[in-house]
Amino acid sequence: MCLRLNAVGKLYREHLAENSREARGLRLMRDWLSPQQRAQFDGSGHFEVVGSDSGKQYRIYRGTAPNIYEVDEAGRLKVGWCFMPMGTLVEGDVILAQKIALETYENGALAVANRFPTKGGLRPGLRWSGRPRAVWY
Repeated sequence: MCLRLNAVGKLYREHLAENSREARGLRLMRDWLSPQQRAQFDGSGHFEVVGSDSGKQYRIYRGTAPNIYEVDEAGRLKVGWCFMPMGTLVEGDVILAQKIALETYENGALAVANRFPTKGGLRPGLRWSGRPRAVWY
């Protein structure tokens, strides 16, 4: 009987995790990724987008901020960008908003973004507990 209760408890916890805000946010974000972006994200925890105005490549890492880097033709990190939507959103929702902003409104997103150096600064995908100054409405 005890083994059966443990198994039922495990199934319930897994179901709750699948329906958590975080899980739903990541599923929604993954649904919006192209097949290539999804493969990048699943394989390495980041994916690349092309800016709508400049055509520059940006790499968005898993995390909320700072997690966006401009990359050069060789795939090296050039400069970091920090911006996110207002409100308390889960990671997947933030990443999706950043993706859409860069792919459709690059100049507007970067106008409110904080720029930071890639060397000696925060590492890609670092989860930041504070709120960035750069937000958009």
